Amino acid sequence: MNYTLNQLNIFYHIANLQSVTKAAEALHLTQPAVSIQLKNFQDQFSIPLTEVVGRKLYITDFGKEIARSAEQILNQVEAINYKTHAFEGHIAGRLRITIVSTAKYVMPYFLSDFMEQHPGVDLVMDVTNKAKVIRSLEDNEVDFAMVSVLPDHLKVNRVELMRNKLFLVGGTRRKKPSRMAKSDIFRKQPLIYRESGSATRAAMEAFLDKGGFENSKKLELTSNEALKQALIAGLGYSIMPLIGLKNELRNAELEIIPYRGLPITTHWNLIWLKAKKLSPTAEAYLKYVQAEKDRIIKEQFHWFEQYE
Repeated sequence: MNYTLNQLNIFYHIANLQSVTKAAEALHLTQPAVSIQLKNFQDQFSIPLTEVVGRKLYITDFGKEIARSAEQILNQVEAINYKTHAFEGHIAGRLRITIVSTAKYVMPYFLSDFMEQHPGVDLVMDVTNKAKVIRSLEDNEVDFAMVSVLPDHLKVNRVELMRNKLFLVGGTRRKKPSRMAKSDIFRKQPLIYRESGSATRAAMEAFLDKGGFENSKKLELTSNEALKQALIAGLGYSIMPLIGLKNELRNAELEIIPYRGLPITTHWNLIWLKAKKLSPTAEAYLKYVQAEKDRIIKEQFHWFEQYE
């Protein structure tokens, strides 16, 4: 047999994703290139690795065994690379972080300098909903998570980063009737919510419940970007984090509508399980954040403080 690490990596991705097309996308290769490598890899075995039923690709039991072995081999190769960096005196390893979707406007700024300083570190960052973030942390699948609301049922350590401010926001194309009271926005105008389980939605619902507002004109969107576009198009109003609105406010596509009791203010937190033994790479990143967070906030988010 004469298969290569590249072929092992390609087959592992095909088996993991159950798709040649998805494997090609994940590896940034063309689909024909992946198909050719799969054929070359299959030619070295007398037992089929895959089978196609209808138009769907399935991995055979033998293929699943080979995929598991491939994963072990690839992990060992990765470990060799990390050990090489370590013996050269560099920080090396994998850093796993999961963040809620709105934190994508924050987290990269707390990573960029660290990643540039330590080229031996590989970053795996999952941007997802709050429920999955907490589940990944609870299942010890990640080193750190970034959230604005701490989980009640987990014992975690945290580094408090920057404020998270939520304002009432509308698109400038949607003109509020001049005689309409601001409170009527919550009673008579369409309100746009994030999906159930979102911390942003929970904050918005708590504010509306406290104010005693009832409104049947409700839209629900599952991403911050979709919500912004809906506001720009004039579909309604929402209470949402300021952090993702920099360009839209600067371009006068969206506007903040002052209202008593707003903004709602929480903090972004980098959290990790108290019981977790951090890897040397994770320890190095934690020290970096603790030492550099004030500088990063001052340099990258100075615009944020003009909105109160």
